[in-house]
Amino acid sequence: MRRVLVAVLLAGVCALGVGLWLTRANPVSDAVYSGLRGDADRGDQIFVAAGCASCHHAPDAPEDAANPLSGGQRFASDFGTFIAPNISSDREHGIGGWSLTQFASAVTRGVSPEGAHYYPAFPYTAYIHMTPQDVADLWAHLQTLPADATPSQPHQVGFPFNIRRSVGGWKVLYLTDDWVMPNSDDPMLTRGRYLVEALAHCGECHTPRDALGGLQKDAWLTGAPNPTGEGRIPALTPDKLTWSATDIAYYLETGFTPDFDSVGGHMVAVVNNFAKLPTEDRAAVATYIKALSADSD
Repeated sequence: MRRVLVAVLLAGVCALGVGLWLTRANPVSDAVYSGLRGDADRGDQIFVAAGCASCHHAPDAPEDAANPLSGGQRFASDFGTFIAPNISSDREHGIGGWSLTQFASAVTRGVSPEGAHYYPAFPYTAYIHMTPQDVADLWAHLQTLPADATPSQPHQVGFPFNIRRSVGGWKVLYLTDDWVMPNSDDPMLTRGRYLVEALAHCGECHTPRDALGGLQKDAWLTGAPNPTGEGRIPALTPDKLTWSATDIAYYLETGFTPDFDSVGGHMVAVVNNFAKLPTEDRAAVATYIKALSADSD
């Protein structure tokens, strides 16, 4: 009996050790970013494409890159309410005191400078595809924006979802740098994939999630319930969205549909962002959407 108890204890210790190792935070390597210099002007385009201001500007404030990114917007989910933090250049309440590597770890790995896991309400599962240079450029741009001393508010997430370590287990299941659409020799399609799957993180809203909140990538961009409980976010697959590539690009620029309807809800911010991007980027997104498989659902 004593041997059995010892064996059980050792097995438990081993299991705990494996669990702690699997759920540990994995920041990016300093070597990846040590020689990079960011271009703030180019970072402005990354900032727009990634929709940073859409989530991090103050509630009810005009969405403008010059508006302090003081956070405070609330995002309801089945797991609780997440509140966007201050990402302004303020050194105490924002991210002005971070290094480039710390910023990259947060954006692409969901790891805080203190080594804690960020909740995946922050779309690092998409941003993990960002190139190091784009991350460096975005960081350079953010440092040019106004500082704001508004403290970040804590998320309103109850037990057991408030156990940050559990997010490490979630990452084991869902955080991957694999692309949904295969590689292509078409530069336009490649750019579209980068915009849709990485910077603009379209799948975060347009793809259904499983019980743990992970994207169901076998149903990529087939539509999903609206987190607000009002209606459904539409599918973008060609069996559901029959617009032409020209129609899609025009919608992303103007907000007008082929049926003379206009954009509404959270897509207003998305269109405002895409309207600021080059014509070629909107065409690339349209190319990607028209290349989607219709049988993914």
